[in-house]
Amino acid sequence: ARDLRRRRPDVPVGILNTAGIGSVIGGTNGAALSYGHIVDLETQAATANAAIGNLGYLINAKTRGHAKKTTKFGSSTEATIWDGGNEPLNGYRTGVSNQVPGNLTKGSSSGVCSAVIFGNWSDLILGMWSGLDLMVNQYALADQGAVRVHAFQDVDFAVRNAASFAAMVDALTPAT
Repeated sequence: ARDLRRRRPDVPVGILNTAGIGSVIGGTNGAALSYGHIVDLETQAATANAAIGNLGYLINAKTRGHAKKTTKFGSSTEATIWDGGNEPLNGYRTGVSNQVPGNLTKGSSSGVCSAVIFGNWSDLILGMWSGLDLMVNQYALADQGAVRVHAFQDVDFAVRNAASFAAMVDALTPAT
């Protein structure tokens, strides 16, 4: 497995690099996301007695596109993995963000693997270490008759219970 952790202790490592989260493996060279993988991610949290709370998925746009085109069990007459509606992946809320890696490598599949994360999002803690600091710079844009305002906020994220999360980091999502 690829170690994505940053080496500085003051930099958040993220969910994917948190020790102890569940893992679903697609294959030696990754695998196209299937309905079975979705169920396996949920099962990882459930078998760790952590499938409670604010459960849901986080994926990137490429994975959503794949899930919208792929049927659950391979029959051309059935629903796709992405059910649509308010809870599109197996009845759970699903966030889509391109901050979820979509350029991972597994075996010979170089730069075409995506991460899929399932978990109890109440166990992802946001810490704010100060108030919002605002600094007005009236000189930077003085020649344009404008004022520049800088905003600074110190925040950090941490996983409270690693067993509350599971990830697949080798879902094949080739460019379309």
